[in-house]
Amino acid sequence: MKVKKGEVPVTPYTERVIHIIKSIPEGSVMTYGQIAAAAGSPRGARQVVRILHAMSRTHQLPWHRVVNASGEIALRDEESREKQILYLAGEGVEAGADGRIDLERYRHDPGEFFL
Repeated sequence: MKVKKGEVPVTPYTERVIHIIKSIPEGSVMTYGQIAAAAGSPRGARQVVRILHAMSRTHQLPWHRVVNASGEIALRDEESREKQILYLAGEGVEAGADGRIDLERYRHDPGEFFL
């Protein structure tokens, strides 16, 4: 399978990641690592980042519902960070002044459905 630079091949793992991200309900978040583990690769958080970056538009993924392991918005671009905070606030997810999400309160647990 030939893949262009910057593209992510659509493998069974990629399909599972896409399905999991699409399943995150409004008002909830999941971490990159949590998604990777649910998709079958507990150490695959960076791959989740690549999939999310490459396929958010094509697959209409709710990218704003994915945060890092500390509950922080991982986007470095200020405009994108603000957009993510705004989208989450629109769903009732409150970010602290530091942009951190309370994972105890808002983390979505997909259960064993994906395992």
